[in-house]
Formats: sequence, C-alpha cells, structure tokens
Amino acid sequence: MSDGASRFVGSIPENYDNGLGPYIFVGYADDLSRRTAALEPRAVLELAAGTGIVTRKLRDALPADCELVASDLNPPMLEVARSKFGADESVRFETIDATNVSQPDAAFDVVVCQFGVMFFPDKDRAFAEVHRVLRPGGTYVFNVWDSWDANPFARIAHEVVAEFFPDDPPGFYRVPFSYHDTDEIESTVQRAGFHSIAIEHVALTSRITSASDFATGLIFGNPLHDEIVSKGGDPKAVHVALAAAIEKQLGAEMPLRAIVVEAGKAG
Repeated sequence: MSDGASRFVGSIPENYDNGLGPYIFVGYADDLSRRTAALEPRAVLELAAGTGIVTRKLRDALPADCELVASDLNPPMLEVARSKFGADESVRFETIDATNVSQPDAAFDVVVCQFGVMFFPDKDRAFAEVHRVLRPGGTYVFNVWDSWDANPFARIAHEVVAEFFPDDPPGFYRVPFSYHDTDEIESTVQRAGFHSIAIEHVALTSRITSASDFATGLIFGNPLHDEIVSKGGDPKAVHVALAAAIEKQLGAEMPLRAIVVEAGKAG
C-alpha cells in the first residue's frame, strides 16, 4: 500500500508491518499468493510490496525456481521486507516507481500488487507499464479496498481523527478507499490493453486481538501521523481515542472487503 506515498519513513514501516499487517493485510496476502501460484508462473514481479507481507506469502507458495522481484517506491519499506528472508531464499528487491517500471518488456508471467493501485497518481500509465512488462498470456493480479461502508475500520479512523480537527481534518484515509468503482476500474484496465478481466469482491473477517496495537498501525503506520503533527495535534491522544472507538464499535472482530482483479494480456 505504500507505492506512490513516499512518506513511509522513520518508524512508519515497522508500525505498518506490526500494527496493520495482522489485521488488514495478511488475509488478502494469502488470497493473492494463492491466485498467483495457480497461474504457475516462471517469473513474478510484485509492485508496491511495502514491508513484504505478500512477498513472504508468494515465496512460500511459488516453486523455488520461480523468479520473484519485489519492488516498492520506498526503500525503508523494502528494508523491513528484506529482513523476512534468509540469504538462501531467492527474492530480488528493487526500488521501482509503478508508473515507470524499470524492467524490460515481456519479462514476467504475473505482476502482483496488493493495495497499491489506489495510490498511483497516473493509473493509466501504471496499468500500461504492467501490460508492457507482462509476457503474452500473462496476468496482472491486484486488489484495492472497497468502500468505507464495507470496511468500517477506515471510517472509524477518519471520524476519530476528524473530531480533533473539525475545521480541517487530515484526509489520508480517503485515498486508499476512493478507488472502488468496478466500472471505472474495468475501463481503465481495458484502456491499457488487457483483454480478459475478472473482478471479484472478496469479504473477510479479521480478529482484533488488540485494539491498541491496531490503532497504533492506523495512526503511526502511515503518513497520517505526519498530517496530525503538521496540524498541531497530538498523535498519542488520537491513538487513545481511536483504540477506544475500535473497542466500542468493532469489538473482537471486524468485516473487511476488497476488490480483486485478474487481468490477462493477450497471448
């Protein structure tokens, strides 16, 4: 989820990995890695790999001789990802802008991206770049978040933060949940040249083992922390309020819903 949002620095990567990964990312990482392995690729590129949550699942699911390149716009995120792999595991880490992919034409059988497309500033160009680096018959497997209504944790986070800044609330949580119109997604993917497009809504239920840990991820695991500070707010106070709201409104578990797209390049 970090490509295109280059302020994932400092302690943000660790808070992202520990505070968000177990609650909102791991289940969908299982889903994408399963879909990717089913395509039996020889070479896979992951965009917006972040802290390697999907990368770890991909390496476990794919044959040892399958080439795996994990990339992100933000080197600090990739450093956390790199720490999840042993020296004998075949993963290549590269800093790559998803709108200008520094890879040769027709180099990969599958390109994977988990919760990154929403951040790409030029989605037409990003989709065209994926189409270019895919081999004929290759597949782009990616997911994006559905709306706030289907993911109440995001609405709760935004509302709690807005209570501290009623006149000018930070807008970070609007961005990851703003790209869920399936007709728009399909038309953009088609413009890039993809011919076979399958779109599926995937709902999961996630356990909340610690409202405080989850709130830490939601406040300190992304650039929202910097927005709060820049507006003169106290992130620790926001964290306390958000943890209480999560516990009250969600309790021990929460619903999640994503949109998963598999787009094929003509053979």
